[in-house]
Amino acid sequence: MNHSEHKRSSFSGKIGFVLSAAGASVGLGNIWRFPYLAAKYGGGIFLLIYIILAMTFGYTMIVAETSIGRMTGKSPVGAYKSFGNKPALRFGGWINAIIPILIVPYYSVIGGWVVKYLAEYVLGQGHLVAADGYFSSFISNGLSSELCFLIFAAMTLAIIFAGVENGIERVSKIMMPILVVLSLVISVYSVTRPGALEGVKYFLVPNVKNFSWMTVVTAMGQMFYSLSIAMGILITFGSYMKKEVSIEDSTRNVEVFDTAIAIMAGLMIIPAVFAFSSGDPSALKAGPALMFITIPKVFDSMGLGTVIGIAFFVLVLFAALTSSIALTESAVSTLQDELGWSRNKSTSMIGVSMVLLGSLSSLGYGPLANVTILGMQFLDFFDFLTNSVMMPIAAIASCILVSRVIGVDRIAQEVTLDGRPFRRRKIFNAMIRFLCPFFAAIILISSIANAFGLISM
Repeated sequence: MNHSEHKRSSFSGKIGFVLSAAGASVGLGNIWRFPYLAAKYGGGIFLLIYIILAMTFGYTMIVAETSIGRMTGKSPVGAYKSFGNKPALRFGGWINAIIPILIVPYYSVIGGWVVKYLAEYVLGQGHLVAADGYFSSFISNGLSSELCFLIFAAMTLAIIFAGVENGIERVSKIMMPILVVLSLVISVYSVTRPGALEGVKYFLVPNVKNFSWMTVVTAMGQMFYSLSIAMGILITFGSYMKKEVSIEDSTRNVEVFDTAIAIMAGLMIIPAVFAFSSGDPSALKAGPALMFITIPKVFDSMGLGTVIGIAFFVLVLFAALTSSIALTESAVSTLQDELGWSRNKSTSMIGVSMVLLGSLSSLGYGPLANVTILGMQFLDFFDFLTNSVMMPIAAIASCILVSRVIGVDRIAQEVTLDGRPFRRRKIFNAMIRFLCPFFAAIILISSIANAFGLISM
């Protein structure tokens, strides 16, 4: 089957694109990663910096990547190659394409943890999950965490086999609205606990005393993760986007939706932790374990703990699935476009790499605990490699592609195809030419220096 016959799937319209792109963005990055980073790096001041970055840097990158995808109708590698076959362009395309292939396996491991917790709550074992040491004994039991990881990976692959409109769009249209309603219910419950208002204040009111340089670097890194920038996803989704859909409006919707869910996740988790730990700051510093260790304890202390626990982990599972679908779709699309493989063959190959790489991460806290890279377990290493090294490089590549090769004017033409003006063009120009590559370089240098112990974050 040659490339020209390979018909491109598409979203049915704007809502399909926005919900799928928001589904891609709203995932463990918002619900699991955002609250613990916000808690650790200063609460309100972190939130303020994050919002400013999302509205400038994030906005610019979403518009740029979606436009590149729609303009070329291709996934990242092909999209970059459309503008010339120089090695630098090929590299830019491939780095965007490889990131999802590396993220999806370890992401599915965390998805597996969510499956396990949900199962325990459904079985009425909420008090077990809340017990001290439950999480660490679960993840160090290789068989149990591997099984949960495989269940989550199978769910993701099943939806990808169904295709873009029947699989991704249909699932996003059902899951995203449910996600919003569930987040609201849990946020309200959490904020109304006795003692929770201190937590609300810490999270929503910026306090300059809590500011540090790492607040900016971390907020920037989180924005990449949270808005699905520089992972090839938006280029892929852009290539499925119809020409009459407004890129600027869709970008704004994704931005608002995504930031709102991140804020709600913060409101679900941070005030509840304050209420439960009577404002003990060390409880907030639980880091990645916040969702798996602290939150079950909060639910356990509630009247309707089991019901809320089921609702919460269903919500997290939905969010995790919509994102893993987007990551996998981006990877599958690359294989289809570059190797001319069928959708099923491409999906099967990605499935094999998911199982192989994911097993390293899933067994990395158990049987493979003694094997570390740069002092990190496999899961932490893959997270560091993709998020702190490859994504900033991919973002710099996209900025150079737009400002030096395609030209901002051609992007502006693509954005204004729906007949409306390019409203934030001045911001876009300044960001894509100077500020985005500069910021991305800072994340890259700070993260690598930190990994090698040259600076401490």
